[in-house]
Amino acid sequence: MMNVENIYKEAGALLEGHFILSSGNHSNRYLQSAKVLEDTSRAEILAKALAKEIIDSKIKVDTICAPALGGILAGYELARALSIRSIFVERKEGVMELRRGFEIKKGEKVLICEDIITTGGSAMEASKAIEALGGKVVGFASLANRGFCQRVGSDSKAKSECKLPSDKPLFALDDFEFEMYSPDECPMCKDGSKAIKPGSRA
Repeated sequence: MMNVENIYKEAGALLEGHFILSSGNHSNRYLQSAKVLEDTSRAEILAKALAKEIIDSKIKVDTICAPALGGILAGYELARALSIRSIFVERKEGVMELRRGFEIKKGEKVLICEDIITTGGSAMEASKAIEALGGKVVGFASLANRGFCQRVGSDSKAKSECKLPSDKPLFALDDFEFEMYSPDECPMCKDGSKAIKPGSRA
């Protein structure tokens, strides 16, 4: 069985320190999936494992759509493993849009793919952009799940912070449940440590 945490550690992608997450909360651990995906052979292995989960579920998917920037590589590799189309949405004036000549047919079955799902906020923004164009979002996928949302095959239940719909599946390779703190309750801040923001929105 694949040990996803070890793969992240070997890639130097499971960081320890004092970090600001995209949500604004703080954590002592951080997943940097770009470091995992820079190795194309490793990216292919992870994407094929994720693709197998989707194939085994018998869900029908026409297209993979990723929110830019973080989800693009994961989305492309997953689409390649499934031999289907890969597109992405990106922010324009703070709103996710489908641009660059990409089109969605009415009723086209789309799976939203991220590198990491935390609460699913960005994935839901991408979902709304696709559905506004007539596409049908059939599920969500990510390499890693931060544990707020319930993935297929996990006993961990969805937490109140999860923004993904309960009637659509989330496929992910593993759960990474890290401690998180609001900035005013962060024990590392109280100890005088300065948080850094290593993600794509830094």
